[in-house]
Amino acid sequence: MTRLLEDAIRKADKLSEDEQNALASQILETIEDEEAWREVLRKNSGKLRKLAANALDEHRRGETRPLDEIL
Repeated sequence: MTRLLEDAIRKADKLSEDEQNALASQILETIEDEEAWREVLRKNSGKLRKLAANALDEHRRGETRPLDEIL
């Protein structure tokens, strides 16, 4: 376990039971979301490579604009 996580757990240990449960739920949800994204990306790596190649081609052709111009 990393020092940062150990520090977070020490601090969480001082919280009320309800706050600890809320924090634990958030952590578990984040871990589950990350696992789900990893699986989606693994299953669709070919599609993602194709999309990235298309985006690079568009950029090379000058068909893209910086986000700060759009937003």
